[in-house]
Amino acid sequence: MKMKEILSNKWFRIASNKYLLVLVAFVFWMLFLDSNSWLIHRELDLEINDLEKNKKYYLNEISHDKAIMENLNDSLELEKFARREYFMKRDNEEIFIIEYKEAEE
Repeated sequence: MKMKEILSNKWFRIASNKYLLVLVAFVFWMLFLDSNSWLIHRELDLEINDLEKNKKYYLNEISHDKAIMENLNDSLELEKFARREYFMKRDNEEIFIIEYKEAEE
């Protein structure tokens, strides 16, 4: 192709438009190179989602622990908890802990 044919081509004229070139450069800059780029916002959104999941998990754990603390106000429940979790016993009794071996394959 001759240079004149290339310059008169419709696509070349559109692609060499100075306003279009500036617009493309601006969009590229804003999406990838700017300090507030789309990539950084995407990373921050993912981090926010993870933190919200953690918040939901910890709020659930707090409510679970509050329910356990309400049960521990009763002295019988407190004794059951101490026996079950910490293997505590009274002075005149013995505790036997039985561990089962899992079935070997």
